[in-house]
Amino acid sequence: MNYFNIKRYKFSTVTKSLNRLLVRLLDRVLNFTKFINRLLVRLLVRLLVRLLVRLLNGVLNFIKSINLKKINNYFEDIKLALKKTAKYLYSRKDNIINIIKEIKFRSNKFLYYHLPAALIFFGLLYLAIPIFYTYDKPTIQKAICKSENVECIIKGKVTYNFFPTPRLKIKDLTINIHSNKKITLLTANDASLKLSIKNLLAKDKHKIKKIILSDFEVNINLKRLKNYYAIFKNRISSIPIFFTKGKILLYEKKNYVATISDVNLIAKFLKGSSEAKLKGKFLNHDLVINFSNKTTDSKPMINLDFNMKDLNFYTKVSFFNLNKNINNGKFLIKKDKNRISGIFDYKDDQITILKSNIRNSFIDGKLIGRIIFLPYFDFNLDFNLNNINFTRLHNYFLSLDIKEQKKLFKINNKINGKLNFSTEKVYSKHNLVKSFESRIKFYNGNIEIEQFLINLGKLGAADLLGRIDNDKDSINFKFESNIFVDNEKKFLSKFGIYNKENLSSNLFVQGNFDLENIRASFYEISGEEQFNTEDINFIESEFNDFMLENGFEDLFNFQKFKIFLKSVRDEKN
Repeated sequence: MNYFNIKRYKFSTVTKSLNRLLVRLLDRVLNFTKFINRLLVRLLVRLLVRLLVRLLNGVLNFIKSINLKKINNYFEDIKLALKKTAKYLYSRKDNIINIIKEIKFRSNKFLYYHLPAALIFFGLLYLAIPIFYTYDKPTIQKAICKSENVECIIKGKVTYNFFPTPRLKIKDLTINIHSNKKITLLTANDASLKLSIKNLLAKDKHKIKKIILSDFEVNINLKRLKNYYAIFKNRISSIPIFFTKGKILLYEKKNYVATISDVNLIAKFLKGSSEAKLKGKFLNHDLVINFSNKTTDSKPMINLDFNMKDLNFYTKVSFFNLNKNINNGKFLIKKDKNRISGIFDYKDDQITILKSNIRNSFIDGKLIGRIIFLPYFDFNLDFNLNNINFTRLHNYFLSLDIKEQKKLFKINNKINGKLNFSTEKVYSKHNLVKSFESRIKFYNGNIEIEQFLINLGKLGAADLLGRIDNDKDSINFKFESNIFVDNEKKFLSKFGIYNKENLSSNLFVQGNFDLENIRASFYEISGEEQFNTEDINFIESEFNDFMLENGFEDLFNFQKFKIFLKSVRDEKN
């Protein structure tokens, strides 16, 4: 019994010692935590209690293993006492924080000078050690280009730099595409691979977070656009790629077309999707292009946005139901108040417009047909209008300066195809033309009017055939026209001609219109009888004096046309 009391006394002494030790330890902790806020104090107290409890649990388990039940009871008392102590300290945390604020640490040089200096030194040492490593080019090439159809070649040096962030610096990088043959897509003078700060000392565990290509040049052949789709389809890399301070050169085979300069491009190749955003300048105008390739419900979809805000020009194209044979899609093109939207099919380098709507200040109608890109650009389109406002169109044409007016007749020699152009209603000030239909062919910069039928309502009809030849120094419209008069009385009345008889019901005119110098020449005019040379020369002179006095401005002036007809009619009679 005495032995048992002696032991009890010793453990009570231990309990007091542990309590004193705990208080001292907490004081040390409080003196060290000047920069710790309330949340950190709370976490520290909880962590300390948990550690002590786990330690005591271990001791208790050991005691239980030797079956010292009474000793175990004393340790349970100690455990309960520690919990109560921790609970008390936690309830007085505000007072503890106030005590911490009152403690002066300025005398502790270790905390203010040596510890921060040590942290900075070892941090810089950790970041700088990879400078002494040697880097394997093939390994880095595979890390950048993971697609089988895309190849990366590093021709320059690979170095490590830890400022401003850890990265590998690469000189002279080339990216090639392997399709039917090898195509050089990009060359970059500088490239940076930003590394994760984790595992910097283990070269084999370096993780690339971002790829930056600077001072780059991209060459794109417009005849091989489908070859570049492999970049997005097979994912050139799973790492985000940033392109800065570069340019994109557009070619058609070996012929230079245009340049997109000051290019900044972000490309992200995620699982099941690809995204890219390009900012640059095209024809000295700001350009923004957004591209996305996503797969939803096992169905891939491609979206392409083309935006030039300062020109108020926007284009959006979406491809869906993509397969090897036919790709379906929809499109939207907006320029100022001009708008065209529709759906199409794409197959074998050919777009078939199935349905579309066109609307602006002048026209409202529909466009269908096909556009062929390879091997040569060609088209066959039906442009059917519900109506056309000729008055607005004519006023817009006159608002242009003379050089811009002439440029409208200059057709690029690469535009080749056929256009069937018609309208059901023509709005004009004098309501002379009711409707028209035409067939027009474009080839090598020239325009051939195969048919142009004009409906004059009850007055009759007219047709026009001809060809606009574009040479370097001249633009000439060689034409033939027939005018059919159904109601002679109404026809003469419309143009203010009275008391005149024997008007021919059919009038044929052949001539040439010099669109560069704005002058007309008539080779032949005939009705029931052919006009003689003197009459033709007179009509030609009167037409140039009245209808072309102010260039194109008077060409469709109805009042001047009435004066011209009266003059010709009076002279002939």
